Amino acid sequence: MTQALSNIERLARVYDPAYVHRVETLNGGSPVRVCIEGRMLNDGEGTGVSIYARTLCNCLGEAGAEALILDNGGSHPPRSRALRWLAATRRRPRLAEALADMPDMLIVPDLFREAQVFFNMHGRTLPVAFENPPVVMHWTYPVPLHAVGARNLYTIHDLIPLTHPELTPIPEQRHARILRAILERADLLVTVTEAMRTEIVERLGVDSDRVVSTWQAVEAPLQADPPLPNGIRSGRYFLFCGRVERRKNLAAIAAAHTISGSALPLVIVGPHVPGEESLEETLAAYPGVRRLPYLPRRELLGLMRRARALLFPTLAEGFGLPIVEAMTLGCPVLTSDRGATVEVAGGAALLVDPDRSEAIAAAIGLLDRDDALCARLRAQGFARARYFTPERYARRLRALYARALALPGSVEAVR
Repeated sequence: MTQALSNIERLARVYDPAYVHRVETLNGGSPVRVCIEGRMLNDGEGTGVSIYARTLCNCLGEAGAEALILDNGGSHPPRSRALRWLAATRRRPRLAEALADMPDMLIVPDLFREAQVFFNMHGRTLPVAFENPPVVMHWTYPVPLHAVGARNLYTIHDLIPLTHPELTPIPEQRHARILRAILERADLLVTVTEAMRTEIVERLGVDSDRVVSTWQAVEAPLQADPPLPNGIRSGRYFLFCGRVERRKNLAAIAAAHTISGSALPLVIVGPHVPGEESLEETLAAYPGVRRLPYLPRRELLGLMRRARALLFPTLAEGFGLPIVEAMTLGCPVLTSDRGATVEVAGGAALLVDPDRSEAIAAAIGLLDRDDALCARLRAQGFARARYFTPERYARRLRALYARALALPGSVEAVR
């Protein structure tokens, strides 16, 4: 953990001066133009990746960047399958055009769907051209696209389709091919923990200098929390939030909750995921489980702020956003004793082996009975959460874009 922190903070210290210098000389003092794709910004379910994209977009200004959005013209109906395949036969770049009334919004109709078809057909990323290219194209997910005339940065949140294919519906072989195609175009790969950075370097055979960990930021503002759902009392329930899927280890968490003997209900909040019907049936069989669907962010933050503890001993994570959200809100955290979750927790959470239900049960029992433990975790969590503020994240983004600008080859030539 100490090494991971030092790597990230060192990056900010080393590259901030270079970033300031290159901004002044590149655009006459104007912010560097950074474009992100709008696909994840439009995700209405509040997934970790969509929250990452929105937070990134919100922090670009403080990072010294001018934000541009590349979208697919969501107000237009998608093309038919046949027309999409016909369009994908064209090998030339797709031109992104700015909206007349929103010059920072760049549109390529049906872009993200066509990119998938283009990759299936040609086995490479679909090029996108701009009349005035951004300096940096920061893709927030491994999409088979690349921007012509820009530094292309791709965020890889995890390698779960490769390392734990049994825990995700994403096809392993196809995902591996997309990652290989992206590696041919990427100036830098961005990831969200040092644990993932190490895994990407080792698993994909990438030079370590091409992979940068920026962590993530959490925005959990103070608010007047809405009333809790009927039958749920403040401080008298455990909480899980996130996608209800196998890799979240929910069947084991629900079983451990029962074994613990706790009288506090386990409230599970998250969208219903196609293909996880059997898991939903399993959870419904536990009388101590209270299942809630996807909630608006304000209601979710209110639930998290008033929970006895967050139960998050998942099987595989690239980051584990609920860990930091809970710490920011003063909610004690129980999470897994391996990988990215240990790094993110930073010694401020109760750690357990996610493969041992009895260990999870014992930890739940401790959280149920030990007020002093919960108070200590709450205080440690507040301190840990300071590393994930938008302000610190913006500094790490500044360092990231400085590093992109410092790559060999002039930025003017890239543009």
